[in-house]
Amino acid sequence: MRFVLAIVAFVLAAVMIVLGIAQRTILLEPAFSSLTSTATGETLYTVIDPSALAASPGSQTINVRGEGPIFLAYGRSEDVAAWIGDDAYATVALSEKTGELTSTVTAAVEPDTDDDSSDEPVAADAAEPLIVNPAGSDLWLEEVSDTDSLTTTQTLPEGISVLVASDGVEPAPANIRLSWASDNSTPWAGPLLAGGALLLLFGLVLYLLALLHLRRSRRPRRNVPRGPRLPRLPRAPRPKAIKASQITSSRRGIARRTAILPMILVSGLALSGCSADLWPDFSATTTETATPTPTPVSTDSVEAAAELAPPAVTVPQLEIIMGEISLLTADADATLNADTLATRFTGPALEQRLANYAIRAVDATVSPLLALPGAPLTFTLPQQTNSWPRVVMTVIQNETDAEIPPTAIILQQESPRANYLIEYAFQLEPAARVPEVAPALIGAPAIAPDNKLLLLPPNELAAAYADVLLQGAASPSVDLFEDEVDAFRAQFDASRADRQATLPATASIEFGTAAGDGSTVALATNDSGSIVAVSVNETEIVKPINDGATVSPSGAASKALSGISSSSKGILNTYSDQLLFYVPTAGSSDKIILLGFAQGLTQSAELP
Repeated sequence: MRFVLAIVAFVLAAVMIVLGIAQRTILLEPAFSSLTSTATGETLYTVIDPSALAASPGSQTINVRGEGPIFLAYGRSEDVAAWIGDDAYATVALSEKTGELTSTVTAAVEPDTDDDSSDEPVAADAAEPLIVNPAGSDLWLEEVSDTDSLTTTQTLPEGISVLVASDGVEPAPANIRLSWASDNSTPWAGPLLAGGALLLLFGLVLYLLALLHLRRSRRPRRNVPRGPRLPRLPRAPRPKAIKASQITSSRRGIARRTAILPMILVSGLALSGCSADLWPDFSATTTETATPTPTPVSTDSVEAAAELAPPAVTVPQLEIIMGEISLLTADADATLNADTLATRFTGPALEQRLANYAIRAVDATVSPLLALPGAPLTFTLPQQTNSWPRVVMTVIQNETDAEIPPTAIILQQESPRANYLIEYAFQLEPAARVPEVAPALIGAPAIAPDNKLLLLPPNELAAAYADVLLQGAASPSVDLFEDEVDAFRAQFDASRADRQATLPATASIEFGTAAGDGSTVALATNDSGSIVAVSVNETEIVKPINDGATVSPSGAASKALSGISSSSKGILNTYSDQLLFYVPTAGSSDKIILLGFAQGLTQSAELP
């Protein structure tokens, strides 16, 4: 009976082990599913549509092959389409009928030549050069490049498209392959292999017990009656000892090897079953049981959130942008390279930094402006928009020196193929209270410059504050502004008093303030107020009052910019002020608060 049970155990073990091995070999499903496409035409750009990326669940492995440089980037589908604009491009999408990738070409949109409003030709040097290479655009969430072949694995959600190009001059690579990792785990292979190994051990034990029982049953019986005593026979000669090398085989050796082979096989099968792919996963069931019931969400809230425009940038995207700008600014500040600086600065921020370059080029003892840190971003407020121009505000803390106040930056992007430029850069007031704003994932809508729902329309803010600086308590707008935390106004009053005190008796001084040329930028806050950035220009005219008297520029900066040591006509100094305010909603009892500022001498010249 033991032999029968052992044979049954061996047979069942063999069946289970074979099934377990078959699940990991001949019955194993592919680890990847893939689709290929060859882009038609010779367009400069190829767009991989979200439908192609979502053809299978999981991460997408994108392989692009061609000759020469290969560029690949991904971003929001609207941003990719906006960057391509009217240029021709190929689209790789998923066909709902065949389930395969298809390629279609969208022809370029020709400019309208029927418009007779501008008959005069535009000078070639007056037009800005057309950007054709997508590399380095601020619209991309991430970009990679290689030569001849490029492979990258991403997990791209819905609404994201991939742009493939060469260098914007040569046609885009045509061969595109998309792959997705498949779940080819075999959760029952482990139990089958382990169960088969246990049955094999069980059968082996039964087999050994059966052999032992059989051997015992063949031994002589101990109760055999004694017969007559036989005479003692002579002792046989003792055989010679046999050396170990003379032994060729024995039944005991064969039996040992027979027993060792199943043990090796069982050990190998047990070790092969350690992979997590070979066993059932019960964690999903446990997690599902422990997950609480989600709170119902109003349908109106979902529809309202879906109608909101997306933020202009994401935080990781802005971190990349600010990192690049920080490195570029550091290089331009060190080499006084105005051309390099102009690729990332504009407006009052550019004007103030270029003036510092001009001063330092004449007088190296003048200190440079504070370095622009690239990280960390402690505050990010992008504009909610699908169009251009776009605005983003961020605050950066200097990691090397905690005593330096955080720097607030206002960036603007004029068009899809233009990069973000810094228009304002302020040092935040230590005592200023920054109002609550929407998270960076949502962004804030831009406020129109003539919005009447604020305590003061944004386009009137610069002129009103300039009047307060000049007239002080006599200004009709003085009650609109908070005075206790306004360090800039105190600094302005102290500087004007000091300038008047040090002025020689043979000269007169005249101060003036007016709204600057910087654009008005306003982003909404959670309390229906707004964060507003404006610029104000200060002027200082010093003239001699006696015939034959002269006046001299005050300070090294004024001397370096004006290029004169004295003048009998007079000297005009112009200061540019970058100002950041919080403006409460109309009817509020709160006042307008200055959040940050930056000031610098931008012009110094002799009066005509």
